[in-house]
Amino acid sequence: MTSALDETKALQLRFDEKGLIPAIVTDARDGTLLMFAYMNREALDVTLVTGQAHFYSRTRKVLWKKGETSGETFAAVSILTDCDQDVLQIKVTAEGQGAACHTGRKSCFYRKIVNGELEFIDNEKLFDPDFVYEK
Repeated sequence: MTSALDETKALQLRFDEKGLIPAIVTDARDGTLLMFAYMNREALDVTLVTGQAHFYSRTRKVLWKKGETSGETFAAVSILTDCDQDVLQIKVTAEGQGAACHTGRKSCFYRKIVNGELEFIDNEKLFDPDFVYEK
């Protein structure tokens, strides 16, 4: 069964009760899942205006530009929404060395669950996080 929302061209994003919407970030070139974050209306608007991916930090409660500290920024190539308009997919081109994760890896999804334990599927670090995030 489809609803009117499924077939509309009208943008009617459904932010949650905290004003947030999940954002799945993928590489526009090869489809690699890079990271997951949240956006509020301001983060989405700033991303649309600047072409640079911005998100909302639930812990710090602030808008943040991806890569503002590390230099690993994302150019937003396209933004898609799902059928319910309650999740976004941001297709990006990574700038800098190509790391999405604060650990220095290309993707935040660098481990898989195998027999109840974590197995590394990507151990290559594109930058040294201890150097980049030195306090």
